[in-house]
Amino acid sequence: MAILRSKEIWDMEVDEIQEKLVELRTELSKNVSKSAAAGVVENPGKIRELKRTIARVLTILNEKQKEN
Repeated sequence: MAILRSKEIWDMEVDEIQEKLVELRTELSKNVSKSAAAGVVENPGKIRELKRTIARVLTILNEKQKEN
């Protein structure tokens, strides 16, 4: 999955943001379990970037919900 930027997230509806959040969390759990089982990850920066993207999505989601 491509990493989402703030502007892309702001352009989405709340339902779309929540769906992306579920996808990102699923992908993160898969990557974390792979690294725990194998010990070596193909792209070690991917986990860090996924965590940051999830935080970005949650922040924007909360801001959008406060606006309404």
